[in-house]
Amino acid sequence: MKKTLLIFLAFGVMATFSQAEMKCAAGKCGAAMKSSEKPKMMPKMFQSVGKGEATLLQEGKAKPFCPECGMTLPLFYKTNHVATVDGKVKQYCSLHCVLEDTQKGSKLTNIKVVDVTTLKFIPVEKATYVVGSSKKGTMTTVSKYAFGNKADAEAFAKANGGKVVDYSAAYKAAEGDFSKDSTMIAKKQAMMAQKGETMYGKMCQKTDKKFATTAEAKAFIIENKLCKDLNSKQMQAIGLYLKNR
Repeated sequence: MKKTLLIFLAFGVMATFSQAEMKCAAGKCGAAMKSSEKPKMMPKMFQSVGKGEATLLQEGKAKPFCPECGMTLPLFYKTNHVATVDGKVKQYCSLHCVLEDTQKGSKLTNIKVVDVTTLKFIPVEKATYVVGSSKKGTMTTVSKYAFGNKADAEAFAKANGGKVVDYSAAYKAAEGDFSKDSTMIAKKQAMMAQKGETMYGKMCQKTDKKFATTAEAKAFIIENKLCKDLNSKQMQAIGLYLKNR
């Protein structure tokens, strides 16, 4: 009788583990067995908007990406700037990238920035910036967000900290941060490119094509379906590798 009972118990345990294995994804069963809670979603960045909410003003196959750093523009939309350079519109993920292009010798005119409140582009001369709020910055450790209405900027600063300034002062702040931020970005991009090399070897078809920018590399990946099932971080990492190899 005892032996029969033990056999039934053994089958019961095996069935329980089998059901759990079917319910959870490969490699996730341990966590699924410990907790019945749904997996936590990564929090959305403050800068991000949905693709349908982002206005992309530049043209070309690489239009969803910053021409300087290659980052996906809707993911950092609330710090986007645009400018006319040599008769063409360029859209940047951040004020840092505006400054970077300027320091390369580009002449930027008709510069505009996204109003955090309306998500529309406004001339930088009419914008009020909040510099150094608790909200994370884009390509900088000191955030810089713009508003079309000064009252909105003041309310944002009251809630999140930071200094309310005009575009000229925000630009000077970006100049002051530029060297430190560039060093930080270079280190992060180097690490991402290393990871990108590994992912490229495992997830992508090979190409000998050379790329002038990360944005160009990412556009090529998408157009030619070079890699499978990439998320935005993986795409950025592989794009950085292809541009710098």
